[in-house]
Amino acid sequence: MGTHERWTRLLEVLGDRGRISVAEAADLLDVSAATVRRDMEELGRQQLLTRTRGGAVLSGVAYDLPLRYKAGRQADEKQRIARAAAALIPPGAVVGVNGGTTTSDVARELAMRADLAERGSATALTIVTNAINIANELAVRPYVKTVVTGGVARPSSYELTGPLATMVLQAISLDYAILGVNTVDPRFGAATHDEGEASANRAMAERAQHVVVVADSTKLGKRAFAQVCEVSAISVLITDKGAPEELVEEFVAQGVEVSCV
Repeated sequence: MGTHERWTRLLEVLGDRGRISVAEAADLLDVSAATVRRDMEELGRQQLLTRTRGGAVLSGVAYDLPLRYKAGRQADEKQRIARAAAALIPPGAVVGVNGGTTTSDVARELAMRADLAERGSATALTIVTNAINIANELAVRPYVKTVVTGGVARPSSYELTGPLATMVLQAISLDYAILGVNTVDPRFGAATHDEGEASANRAMAERAQHVVVVADSTKLGKRAFAQVCEVSAISVLITDKGAPEELVEEFVAQGVEVSCV
């Protein structure tokens, strides 16, 4: 288990339990107590936990882990999903992209497409995003017109939410919306844990001609607190080959094009 994966697992357990001892963490992660202590010291330095005598306690870790700690989850699957989503977008399109690890990979794949880069300084693609990390990456690409919504930044996802974000999104038209979500269920639709994110993402979906949901198989068949859109609003669902066949069939039966990559 690598450092990144250990940190993610340690923060997940802290989020569930509220506290953990060095001995418990060493057993859980199958590493030495010295390694656990070093990990706890580093995460404490980042203000993600508070060190105690013999362990650590929760310290402001949100239910959603910070984006940089989610990036290691299902990394290979997310990369394949991102490439498949980016391949759907034709030159000249106006594309909405929300925040998240998979959508960040989608934005990166779009930025690296040779057919877009060949246009030089001419606009080959317009990206509308409420994710400040995605905007930061795309702003240096002269062939990508980057439009950023206003709003209040969420530390865990880098997404801008609130009335300013939804106001901008409700005033534009999109060819595609590429949405990363926490869960997607054949009955409840796509959803996220935070109602502010859901509101902004819902506005993005409502303004798009095509809604593409990118979600690895661990997110299928589950429900989260705030709905982003109903299944009927999803044009394409891109997931990985670990998706249960019965769930795929349920989505297809409701008119969703499902791509398992």
